[in-house]
Amino acid sequence: MKKIAVYTSFMTAVYRQRIDAAAAAAGCAADYYDSAQGTAPLEARIEEYEVIFGHFPPALLKGAKNLKWLCSDFAGVEGYLDDAIWPHPGCLLSNASGAYGPTISEHIIMVAIMLLRRMPEYLTALSRREWPFYTPIRSITGSHAVMLGAGDIGSHTARRLKALGASVTGVCRSGKSGEPAFDRVLPLSGLDSVLPTADLLIMSLPATVETAGILSRRQIALLPPSAYVINVGRGSAIDQEALAEALQSRRLAGAALDVMVPEPLPADNPLWDCPNTILTPHVAGNMSLGLTCDLDVEMFCRDLAHFAAGEPLERLVDRTRGY
Repeated sequence: MKKIAVYTSFMTAVYRQRIDAAAAAAGCAADYYDSAQGTAPLEARIEEYEVIFGHFPPALLKGAKNLKWLCSDFAGVEGYLDDAIWPHPGCLLSNASGAYGPTISEHIIMVAIMLLRRMPEYLTALSRREWPFYTPIRSITGSHAVMLGAGDIGSHTARRLKALGASVTGVCRSGKSGEPAFDRVLPLSGLDSVLPTADLLIMSLPATVETAGILSRRQIALLPPSAYVINVGRGSAIDQEALAEALQSRRLAGAALDVMVPEPLPADNPLWDCPNTILTPHVAGNMSLGLTCDLDVEMFCRDLAHFAAGEPLERLVDRTRGY
């Protein structure tokens, strides 16, 4: 019987029942590994598995001699894009894009409202036991949000922003989206044209060669002084030094960064001391929300049925593009 390895941090009895049922329907049997116990148990048996569901150090892949499909439970799979790490060229890679839209979009809305309502300033003052009244504040209503990345996270965020009264421009590689919450969607070549009117620049890009440094020093200079930058994708997408300089000089109104380079951020990094800046330690997604885990398991089970039937995977990653 074909074997599946499940290597996750969030497995429950209910999830095991769902996966076992899907595996049985696909003519497979699943073994379960707790990632909190390290990789050694999986590594010892990794050559037994045709399918692995989870996310582990890419260096282990070479030992998976019978692997046909790795289904990552993460959306970002940049560590698995090098063909040299795979045991053979025919291995498939899929990700969990689609599981993280709800939780990350809620994080974006949280920090956007905090910035617009000057919460970082209040927190600083209150930590000193001061009792200020800051005015004016700003609203999402009437704001122009530029979503750099119009996929699952961008679409979920656009719906929430639209419901709160913002106009939303999407910017992505294809220049197309089926999400009606976007007022318009532009290709990457159109980014410069919308930066000068952005109240919120929200970035949710994967780490690829194409996205590295996409928000350059020149483009940061195109943003108006009233703009806020929010990044939940990958820190490599921003010229971090230029952003820190713009924040420290108050050339920009503020930022909320959940991703940085490197992570963890060193204690002497200038971002720690930037005004009106919210730093969170890459927690917008992860497996902290039950809904994310539900969707992750649901998507794996659905794609397992496709895999068993020889059908295309719904979330197949093109390793040359990175998503």
